Amino acid sequence: MPEFRLYNTLTRRVEPFAPVDGQTVRMYTCGPTVYNAAHLGNFRTFLFEDLLRRTFRLAGWSVEQIMNLTDVDDKIIRKAQANGQNILEVTEPYTELFHKDRRYLRIEDAEGYPKATEHIPEMIALVERLVANGVAYVADDGSVYFAIDKFADYGKLSQLDKREVKSGARVAQDEYAKENAQDFALWKSAKPEDEATGAAWDSPWGRGRPGWHLECSAMAMKYLGETFDLHAGGIDLIFPHHEDEIAQSEAATGKQFARCWCHGEFLLTDGAKMAKRVGNVANVVELREQGISGTVYRHFVFNAHYRKQLNLGEDSLEQSRAAVNRIGAFARRLTEATGGTPALADAATRAEKAFLEALFDDLNAPEAMAALFTFITEANRELDAGGSDHGALERARAAFRFMDAVLDLVPEQESDGELAAWVEERLAARKAARERRDFAAADAARAELTARGILIEDGPDGTRWRRG
Repeated sequence: MPEFRLYNTLTRRVEPFAPVDGQTVRMYTCGPTVYNAAHLGNFRTFLFEDLLRRTFRLAGWSVEQIMNLTDVDDKIIRKAQANGQNILEVTEPYTELFHKDRRYLRIEDAEGYPKATEHIPEMIALVERLVANGVAYVADDGSVYFAIDKFADYGKLSQLDKREVKSGARVAQDEYAKENAQDFALWKSAKPEDEATGAAWDSPWGRGRPGWHLECSAMAMKYLGETFDLHAGGIDLIFPHHEDEIAQSEAATGKQFARCWCHGEFLLTDGAKMAKRVGNVANVVELREQGISGTVYRHFVFNAHYRKQLNLGEDSLEQSRAAVNRIGAFARRLTEATGGTPALADAATRAEKAFLEALFDDLNAPEAMAALFTFITEANRELDAGGSDHGALERARAAFRFMDAVLDLVPEQESDGELAAWVEERLAARKAARERRDFAAADAARAELTARGILIEDGPDGTRWRRG
């Protein structure tokens, strides 16, 4: 088996990676702030982390993944105040939606989803350690700040130029510009809106609430220990969030916080250029409404290396839909086949080797998918040739299962009857729209059919359809 290698943001190098105990990867991944639906860019990051944990299992390791749910911050409080709600009433529905969306995209369950509001004592205890260590101070209003000039390694993750650090200047809010390198709030004294929305707790410094960065350090160390194997998230979290996590955690413990840091790049969108048949897809709810399966979005995301920007263009999801349909057709063919050839087994062995080498080389998903599709092409050729070698067929089935256990791209199969009924209903709607000269509605009905892989042909005898 090849050596697993991963890019470490801390060192800016691709390095060998293994859990410190050789058995279980303890990883912390920053989760959503549950004041709104997580968008597709968020889910690009969560899918990269899903691929990572599945690949760790290929290496023979188990995984202990903790993903926090931020359920108290400025945005949540503002929304609660505007709606006349408490923060729990704002966050609970979006927490449920996050899990629904996550499952739609086939993202595996993490081992834990701790909420910030349920770990206030741990956060207060961490602030107390920092005050006792002389790296945090209490301001006149009862807020507590981390003094960045007291932590010599501040800036080591983001490689911040120390000349830009403004020691003693304070940043209190949860949303601040990336160029700000200033003392950051660990504990924020309560304001009237905090009290009104249930976002204030007792502390040694008076009523208040935790700062944005504090929750992740407190929960990561509670569930994974003061030093753990891997911390992952989107590239936008490198500074200030992850930089501040390192500072407050290592200043408290005197130990390395995370051994490796891994970050995924942005998802870009073409916006107005996106085709009408797809629409300006912004979140998973819209994917569902447009009949775009979770497997299609998974394929689209895995088309790019996690450290490369990915553009959601007008044809992106159409191309991924066609690719997923091809995978589904191959899965059905493997199931129905009765035998193969020796060359089929050879193709399976080559595919597994190329697949592993790609994923173990800094999680190269595009190369791993290329290995899968090369195998599909070669296997189809051998199945076309016939053959009665049942062992070779089983070898091919095992290789396909091996690869799909990681990529998880085989679409769900609906019954022919269900599909036919839906298609006929959409065709009838399209026909009615055309008769009343509502061509936009007719085009929309056709787009729905296309999104589900249905090709239609208009002729003198009516409209015929077939699977794409």
